[in-house]
Amino acid sequence: MFGYIRPAQGELKVRELEHFKACYCGLCHSLRKKYGLAARFILNYDFVFLAMLLWGEDEAPVIKRGRCIASPFCRKKYCARNETLDKCAAYSVILTWWKLKDNISDEPFFKAVPHRFVKLVLSGAYRKASREFAGFNGEVKDEITSLAQYEALGDKSLDGAADKFAKILCAAAPEPMPAKARRPMLELLYHLGRWIYIMDACDDYGGDVKAGRYNPVAELYPPAGGKLPSDSAQRLKTTLSHSNNLLCSAFELLPENAWTATVGNMVYLGMPDACRRVFERMISNTRVR
Repeated sequence: MFGYIRPAQGELKVRELEHFKACYCGLCHSLRKKYGLAARFILNYDFVFLAMLLWGEDEAPVIKRGRCIASPFCRKKYCARNETLDKCAAYSVILTWWKLKDNISDEPFFKAVPHRFVKLVLSGAYRKASREFAGFNGEVKDEITSLAQYEALGDKSLDGAADKFAKILCAAAPEPMPAKARRPMLELLYHLGRWIYIMDACDDYGGDVKAGRYNPVAELYPPAGGKLPSDSAQRLKTTLSHSNNLLCSAFELLPENAWTATVGNMVYLGMPDACRRVFERMISNTRVR
């Protein structure tokens, strides 16, 4: 995942913001304990959101204080490790490793060197995570491979490409799960994956156009006169808003847990704000010299 799912911090209560930061630090601790120091550098907000979303209904977060590499002199609050944080740490390693592999195949040799280095550093963590969550790893492998083949064809269907990435997140749905909660959870994860994929393509639009790389948004909406046409930008905003709205509807049908208020802030306020920021960058960075 790519770090787009963040809360509107000014709209959170003081306690909610403190606990959000503690959950972020808790995921960092899980990455460090399970997969080593290097794994901490792949930490991002999307997996914090996923951890909050998958948190047990009756499980309250246990807040502790401790020091870490980012704060060696000041003890910071963090959520104690639990099954959900450890699972999301594994998922982040698996998804990051396959994303790096995909990036390597997309870039020329020398430009791919940094991706090769990070992939090598994470190889031990990936092997450990993929053994523990072989089912999830298999789903990611199949969908990433299918997505790469789809992109290689240069297909102009944005929905077709986004659908394959969306299915990856559906594999993160917990098992077992009551039927009445499973359907909205799958709907939420699907549209979360679709939204992230399209957002990432929009964020990379200007750079991909300049470099001549494949970009599903650019295939469907090529720049005209050196920039993204305003009607194309509006269509993209509409499709992202559609997925965001369906995601919010599914969220309302899920049982509450300790993070419901914070997750609600992220889907209702944080995601639209991220969309606004990405489109500002997209429009300003599109022009091809």
